Amino acid sequence: MRRLKKLSKSHSVTGTQESDAAPTTTTATTTAPDAATLTDANGNGGSVNKETLLNTDIFKHFDKSGRNEFLKYLKQQLQDSPESPVFDRHGTFKRGISNAIYELLWQALRYKLKKDVVLHVLTDVVALHKEFPSLILDVVNILDSETSLMTEGLQEERHGFVQIVKDLDKVLPESLLKERLEIDTLQEVGIVKNKSFYTKFIKVKTKLYYKQRRFNLFREESEGFAKLITEMNQDFEEHTTPDTIMDIIKSLIGCFNLDPNRVLDIIIESFETRPDRWKLFIPLLRSYMPTGAIICEVLGYKFCHFKAARTPRSLYHVCALLLKHGVIELNDVYVWLTPNDGSIRAQWEEELADAREMVRKLHVISTNKKEDDKEPPPPPTTKKFDEEKYNANQKFGLCEALLKVGDWDNALKIIQKLPDQSVVVQDPIARAIVELVHLSVEQIYYKKVFKAPAGRKPSRNRLYDDAALVAKMQAQDFGDLRKYTWPMANVLGPAMHCDTVLMYKLVRIMGKILLDMGVDNLNGPPPNSEQEQHYYDIITCLDASILPSLLYLDSNCSMSEEIWAVLKFFPYHLRYSMYARWKNDSYQMHPNLIRRCGLAQRDIKALMKRVSKENVKPLGRLVGKYSHCTPGLLFDYILVQIQIYDNLIGPVCDMLKYLTALSFDCLGYCIIESLTMTGRGRFKDDGTSLSLWLQSLASFCGTIYKKYSIEMSGLLQYVANQLKSQKSLDLLVLRELVHKMAGVESCEEMTNDQLQALCGGEQLRGEAGYFSQVRNTKKSSNRLKEALANNDLAVTLCLLMAQQKHCVIYRETAAHSHLKLVGSLYDQCQDALVQFGTFLGSTYSVDEYVERLPSIITMLREYHINTDVAFFLARPMFTHQINQKYDQLRKADPNAKKLTTAQKLQKYLEATQLIMNPIVESVRPLHSAKVWEDISPQFLVTFWSLSMYDLHVPNEIYQREIGKLKQLAQQAADGKDSNQSKNKKEQERYIALMEKLNDERKKQHEHVDKILQRLQEQKDGWFLLRSAKSAKNDTITQFLQLCLFPRCTFTALDALYCAKFVQTIHNLKTANFSTLLCYDRKSS
Repeated sequence: MRRLKKLSKSHSVTGTQESDAAPTTTTATTTAPDAATLTDANGNGGSVNKETLLNTDIFKHFDKSGRNEFLKYLKQQLQDSPESPVFDRHGTFKRGISNAIYELLWQALRYKLKKDVVLHVLTDVVALHKEFPSLILDVVNILDSETSLMTEGLQEERHGFVQIVKDLDKVLPESLLKERLEIDTLQEVGIVKNKSFYTKFIKVKTKLYYKQRRFNLFREESEGFAKLITEMNQDFEEHTTPDTIMDIIKSLIGCFNLDPNRVLDIIIESFETRPDRWKLFIPLLRSYMPTGAIICEVLGYKFCHFKAARTPRSLYHVCALLLKHGVIELNDVYVWLTPNDGSIRAQWEEELADAREMVRKLHVISTNKKEDDKEPPPPPTTKKFDEEKYNANQKFGLCEALLKVGDWDNALKIIQKLPDQSVVVQDPIARAIVELVHLSVEQIYYKKVFKAPAGRKPSRNRLYDDAALVAKMQAQDFGDLRKYTWPMANVLGPAMHCDTVLMYKLVRIMGKILLDMGVDNLNGPPPNSEQEQHYYDIITCLDASILPSLLYLDSNCSMSEEIWAVLKFFPYHLRYSMYARWKNDSYQMHPNLIRRCGLAQRDIKALMKRVSKENVKPLGRLVGKYSHCTPGLLFDYILVQIQIYDNLIGPVCDMLKYLTALSFDCLGYCIIESLTMTGRGRFKDDGTSLSLWLQSLASFCGTIYKKYSIEMSGLLQYVANQLKSQKSLDLLVLRELVHKMAGVESCEEMTNDQLQALCGGEQLRGEAGYFSQVRNTKKSSNRLKEALANNDLAVTLCLLMAQQKHCVIYRETAAHSHLKLVGSLYDQCQDALVQFGTFLGSTYSVDEYVERLPSIITMLREYHINTDVAFFLARPMFTHQINQKYDQLRKADPNAKKLTTAQKLQKYLEATQLIMNPIVESVRPLHSAKVWEDISPQFLVTFWSLSMYDLHVPNEIYQREIGKLKQLAQQAADGKDSNQSKNKKEQERYIALMEKLNDERKKQHEHVDKILQRLQEQKDGWFLLRSAKSAKNDTITQFLQLCLFPRCTFTALDALYCAKFVQTIHNLKTANFSTLLCYDRKSS
């Protein structure tokens, strides 16, 4: 079909016409349209000689002048390049002459020119150049193909072709015709008349290409092979080249008629004996046998020969060198190796199943007495390396050899063909990869991470002798680690445990990279940067190799600390994701890891059975050892036991003092995982109270986080996420944290003395306001404060708790929960909110508190927080802002040092007005205008912005606590203990506390006086007289609805405040306020 297309194209170019009409003008040549503008080889335009094609119109008057014009055209074409009629002087193909001959012969095929005329012209053409006979035969071959493809009805051209070819022997030599034309054409034309010619041709062809010749073999005359072996195994001189040896091999093959395949085998055998001369043998094999597939066949027969026996290492080595230098392809030789991939995969699955079965049997509890009497021997911790089984696997052997010669790419292909981790778990292969990783980090480690001592000798092994390999794989900068180091380490996986030195090197390199980046657990690298790539490369390596390898290392505390030095740079969510895979997935990767973790679980269970208060210290040391390698399994079981037996919380917390920082961080993750486990009810069976396991776990969280410095960002974020999902049960965890770490109790029932103490200052509240004395909470309180600040959770938790408090009733009621449970959940939200707000107010400095808390209007309008909660959170902010403004006004006065008490009071009232007036105006849109006809916005703000501290000084409680401290100080002074210095310190501490209480009482007296003067100043504008009849009733109604009832139900202290406030406004004789009516409405 291509010929037919070319034929039609040629006709269109030459413009052959069927009409016999004579042309008006005669021209010998025409310019080819597609040759008018040409470009050079580089695509640049230039002036190139235009190629002219024969004008086919000359064939219409060929007998008169066309013949001469045809020959003239050919001569002109030859003038451009007389050496060749096909190519010009630039080497470009010319189609003018071949096209002219093609058109001439085609005219004869269509009988437009006589055959004799055409033959005479061809005779003249042959005389023009020596290459014309070959060119004519090329055109004849094209016509042969074209005419043989003619369909029915176009057989005349084929007949004409046959007639011309019959007489071509008059023009061209017959030998050339027989050489160039097809056999079928020769028989059709009659040049070859013998009918058996084709049969003889087939026999010769078969004998030439398919019949094997006999060569000398070893069992026959062996002189040639002996000489070859001698030549290949001599001590080559330095100037010996592969070409010299190749000439010797060729001469021996020719002289002794040696079998080339056997020669190839001997060359490979010689290479095996001296693989160190690979620079000589590799080029020799490449020149002797350019086709790598044949070399693979020879190697394949060798591998098959050793299928039942141990394959020699020299064969693996030679094969690896040939693969490394590209002489052969891995896929060509891989098919010859045994066993097949399916068998290896089945063996790997069987080993994993055996390991899991062993672990299952460890957890089986036998109830048969006879079996109990016979104690089975403990199973081995790990299976020993089976060298015999390893040697029987040729794929493992080749992979090891590839790694030992530094061919990582081909070794990786073998690793990827087989089941994950089934190759690298083999000890020789793992150590070979370790050597490569050592090579890749050698320079950068001693250059940028660890300065080598002066007398240190550089590492030397066979890999370092290959300068090209060292230059290729050795990292010069941290960016080069992405080429080979990290991929090799990730493939190695848990098998890296076989070389702890390499683990130390990689971990220290990671630490150096992160340190140079300037990242920490709060600030990551810039997005879409090279630093980000390094950042996640380190995470991948830690996840794939470093942490899983730690499962093999028993009691390696220093390694845990080194790893933590890197992990601490990452935020908690990335660390926890690594811990999750380390704890739940990593130990399933190797059969030996499955066995080790099963045995560790057995030992942990036995250990926890012996825990008591008396043996905390020795068992704590054992717990510390287990936590270095399998912290996840250890903490999982400990947490399960704590959830069942809450009396273990104290002993377990004491036992954990031997943990490393990495283990403590992993414990934080395990606690969150235990809280999120599904399938466990969070309520008791009656559905009215929380489960005991949740209460025990919450209590453990408070105790452990107070006792040890564990990052709690993840736990706090978990509580916040639960609140976002409208789940308030986990507030129990937050309550325990605040109680244990900050000493702020959430007491549902309080004594009168405690309520009175809470009316005082911070020192009095700490001494007498709670059931338990607040001791040693400064450090833990600061840690909780920092954790909240770093994650911006302080205000978030407050707002979420406030929102949850008012939605829990409707949500739980809609879910048809028990009424007692609904009340319990509401009380928990309320208590947690008050406790947390109290903690923020007492721990944060006022500046920090003001900076973080949104404005009162933002809380009321945007966050839809109720008035009681919004003012409860904002109350410390008002007091601070008023005091700040008061100090500014006082200092701005020129006579600041000479101000009288009355003037100072006036300044205070002015500061109060400046701060509170914007708030008063901002709360006006919260209620309708009708409400403000009864009470003023100023009164509403005043009521909600004050607290019991502002109205009442608990003098009796102050006096009682000071009296207690005096007695304690006297007892310390009179103490007859031998430790006099301790008694003196105690006495000094009690005296200091007494002085603080006295100062605090004095300040509160001054503050209460200012507040009373402020109320006296504002009282006349609180209640507006609307009408004589209903004014007092409506005023009391609005007061009860907007002020008294919401605050009375907030806390016990707020209820006390409401009573005190009503008493205060009564004593102030506030206009338009009826105290009797107020009491009557409350009681009714």
